[in-house]
Amino acid sequence: MRASFGRRYMISASHRLHVDTLSVEENRTTYGKCNNPNGHGHNYVVEVLVGGGVDPETGMVIDLVALDQAVRTKVIDRFDHTNLNLDPLFHNRVPTTENLCRAAFGLLKDALPAGELEHVRVEETENNFFECYAE
Repeated sequence: MRASFGRRYMISASHRLHVDTLSVEENRTTYGKCNNPNGHGHNYVVEVLVGGGVDPETGMVIDLVALDQAVRTKVIDRFDHTNLNLDPLFHNRVPTTENLCRAAFGLLKDALPAGELEHVRVEETENNFFECYAE
């Protein structure tokens, strides 16, 4: 039988949504207040869901400490209290929360010591969230 384990993490980061190939007006129309030249920040909630078989010895899908270590080294240490626009992953990509979610999924996909990454969810505000799933 397959089971899943999910955990929530918090990061704070800033970004500016802007595309150099668009005009000032096109950027304003596309991104609104998120195109502020000085950027703006969010307190993101990052949810990670890992699935797999339950280990008969430990009774767990994944060791919580090992999951925390993977998320800390791959996602939290990289993005917490940073300007996402300055991260190499966003060099040619707008640092939308959709792209942050995709980046977190990609960074964690092969970093987990056990189980399979099923999905990553990033909550930008109480009303906005984005999800990426394993294919």
